[in-house]
Amino acid sequence: MDKIRLGIIGMGNIGKYHAEYLLNRKINRCELVAVCDANVAPLEQFKPLKIFGDGGQLIQSGAVDAVIIATPHFQHTTLGIAALENGVHAMVEKPISSHKADAERLIAAHKKHPKIIFAGMFQLRTEPRYLKIQKLIKEDLGEIVRVNWINTDWFRTEAYYASSGWRATWKGEGGGVLLNQCLHNLDTLQWLCGMPARVRGFCQIGRFHQIEVEDNVTVYLEWANGATGTFISSTGETPGTNRFEIVGTRGTLVLENNKLTLTRNEADMLEFSKTAKQGFVKPGSRPEEIAFENAAAPHATMVQNFVNAILDGAPLIAPGEEGINSVELANVMIYSSLLGQTMELPMDGAAWEKKLNQLIAESKIEKKVVKVATDDFASSFRK
Repeated sequence: MDKIRLGIIGMGNIGKYHAEYLLNRKINRCELVAVCDANVAPLEQFKPLKIFGDGGQLIQSGAVDAVIIATPHFQHTTLGIAALENGVHAMVEKPISSHKADAERLIAAHKKHPKIIFAGMFQLRTEPRYLKIQKLIKEDLGEIVRVNWINTDWFRTEAYYASSGWRATWKGEGGGVLLNQCLHNLDTLQWLCGMPARVRGFCQIGRFHQIEVEDNVTVYLEWANGATGTFISSTGETPGTNRFEIVGTRGTLVLENNKLTLTRNEADMLEFSKTAKQGFVKPGSRPEEIAFENAAAPHATMVQNFVNAILDGAPLIAPGEEGINSVELANVMIYSSLLGQTMELPMDGAAWEKKLNQLIAESKIEKKVVKVATDDFASSFRK
């Protein structure tokens, strides 16, 4: 095989976005040959591509070697498993599953078919800002002692939530701002700093919108080494803030307003404290702005890496199995809040699945779906 025949399952906002650069031949050794959506009428514009109304039928058709799964969240697990079991390579949009127990099922299916490539669409891992932060953590910061991410520039209107029946429902998404908007940030957080050991969430349900899931969150995090942190997000706050701060024993990193600053300590602060002869002295420090460019086409970069992994055995930027970490963080933050208690990680995925099914069964929401313009959809990618 020297070219991948690719299909997209789910032609909503993100599916159409993927289709655009694929049809414009931005990916080497890959051809978009099929698209699929439950609403097939709008897909006529994609002819002469093969058109399907059912993801399972596309997977079993023999028409594709690989798929991008870009459907509503709860379908990611079943379609991902179907692809793996039918020898079709799968790249799954975020989240890889709506909840941890389903993510475990998807990962278990991949373990039975390890030669099939399973990737997650976590494109922030290609952004130079985060790659530079990763390098600085390893080489300059010393031991991490505190992490704060204020991530409140996810403003969404009531029209956004009314644009689809599955949005902002327990049954359709399995959660709110954490599982939808913040998944990339949560993936980036654990990718850079590791998974925390304890979490205490404070999540408000429908604080700013007529929805049944969380749209305003403040979370306390604690790592095994004693490092602490907070994660704050909202879809109801504007203009909002995006400030990512990592404090290490040898300095502080701040990413804000498209600017990355490292303030280096002249000495490790803990060692300095132990040896200093004065009570109010502190090590000298100097700020340094770290230059970076934005990734040119992060989604396309991820798909090219997916293709290269299939054809050449190239290592994946985001192996699908790693997608469970962001799902677990989103789940445990809301679960902790609903229980009103601090929770240890790893969390019990089956317990949250049971609670989520209860929330779905007790839901009384009745949504009226309206057509909404999505011209500004891509503006939300780089966070």
